[in-house]
Amino acid sequence: MLVNGVEFGQIITIFIMAIALGLDAFSLGIGIGMKGIRLVDIFKISMVIGIFHIIMPLMGIFMGQYVSLLLGNVATAAGGCLLILLGSHMVYSSIRGEEATSFDHRSLWGLTIFALSVSIDSFSVGVSLGMFATDILLTVLVFGLFGALLSVAGLLVGRRVNGWVGEYGEAFGGLILLAFGIKFLL
Repeated sequence: MLVNGVEFGQIITIFIMAIALGLDAFSLGIGIGMKGIRLVDIFKISMVIGIFHIIMPLMGIFMGQYVSLLLGNVATAAGGCLLILLGSHMVYSSIRGEEATSFDHRSLWGLTIFALSVSIDSFSVGVSLGMFATDILLTVLVFGLFGALLSVAGLLVGRRVNGWVGEYGEAFGGLILLAFGIKFLL
């Protein structure tokens, strides 16, 4: 079944990956929110994260398309391996308990570093997706939307709860990416 030239299964896959990538912003947002944050800062941080979740996978997709042209069928296996490595690293970081470095989210530099740190995995996933036929506009807009929404949710939750949720959010996102990497290899 096709919806505007994109298969329904592909749309579901894009949404699941967007949620998995957004969980990183969610988990780090909880930590920032627990320090105390104003609503205007939540809006600002979330918009910047949403923009980075559009730009980074877009750059990755174009790089992945280039690599795909160079490598052909090997690119699919490389993309799957990349997702497996990224997912494994997210799970490992969560188990190890690596904390985000402290920064001033109100400064332009701090906001940029934070947005880049939670969006860098979107670049890697974009490289993998660029090796496959995907609707670029749909993919990056969904990634940006979920990056922004989940960062808002994380920042708001962080204002209200203890830190245990953040660890599990990153681990769950890593497991999803790991599963898609294995799927691409099979």
